[in-house]
Amino acid sequence: MENGAKKWGFQGKQGLDIASATIVRGYFNLLMGNINQDNSSVVVPLGLPLLLKMSLLMLYDRLSIIVMLPLLVFFPQGDYLNRDLSYKLTPDDVYLTIGCNQAIEVVTIVLSRPGANILLPRPGYPHNEACCAYNHLEMRHYDLLPEKGWEVDVDAVETVADENTAAMVIINPGNPNGNVFSYEHLNKVAETTRKLGILVIADEAYDNLTFGSTPCVPMRVFGLTVPILTMGSISKRWIVAGWRLWWLVTSDPNGILQKSGICGNRFDHRIPQYLIRSRYIYPGLIICNLRECADICYNRIQEIPSLTCPRKPEGSMFIMERELFDV
Repeated sequence: MENGAKKWGFQGKQGLDIASATIVRGYFNLLMGNINQDNSSVVVPLGLPLLLKMSLLMLYDRLSIIVMLPLLVFFPQGDYLNRDLSYKLTPDDVYLTIGCNQAIEVVTIVLSRPGANILLPRPGYPHNEACCAYNHLEMRHYDLLPEKGWEVDVDAVETVADENTAAMVIINPGNPNGNVFSYEHLNKVAETTRKLGILVIADEAYDNLTFGSTPCVPMRVFGLTVPILTMGSISKRWIVAGWRLWWLVTSDPNGILQKSGICGNRFDHRIPQYLIRSRYIYPGLIICNLRECADICYNRIQEIPSLTCPRKPEGSMFIMERELFDV
């Protein structure tokens, strides 16, 4: 079996190709695919792309942050997402979604074949559970270990997984723990999921929002080991949650997702290059503020006799405390 996995536990859901073609976007793609390429007439898009540009132009008139304007230009190379990779992603590896909830919903629908299950972290992000319940995808939980800096209990992952396990969700930087996984630990997770033959879904909403000693490593650097589906956004780093701009990225240079029927269609949109690659002062100020707030919260919690904090947060916007009931 490819990559050393005995058998990959995920596969495409029957009927989704037909269902996805019977929506407005499906008919639009059908029409665009039948345009006479020899005709020199210009086709004017009167749908979402034009409305998006108009809306952003109006926003730009009201904002003083000049780096927002390049959002109108989508990059074709994917260089930002290619950082630190030994292989190259292409624009066809990128989806745009309307916020994190839609990204989670899309992934859950695709994986929810009859009998399948998914591994979720505990504690974790509640919307994962809601989407699984709605789509009748069985949930199984693995624990994050506070005494080990909220690392994944890898032994528990191997215990709860079986031949029907399709994927494992990992959140890094952590929500709601505020932890950041090390390269060595993520590599161990990748090797474990490869052995189990399951897909890794990496929720990296807080990518680059780190302020501790542990560097933030994107899970997609292990794409040669195991197929990775990354969820990311500009909403947290740039504090523009109302823009609802998220993306899904498939990191699968071995083409396993394609062969399994998980990914087969070309993605329609691109991620804005300049905005998420820039090193302007604005993101730096956000990280400084987060570090200061984390220090204050951690120190104040340590002063309360009935509370303790297992680990000082190093990323995201959260801190996890524990009650001491014997005090």
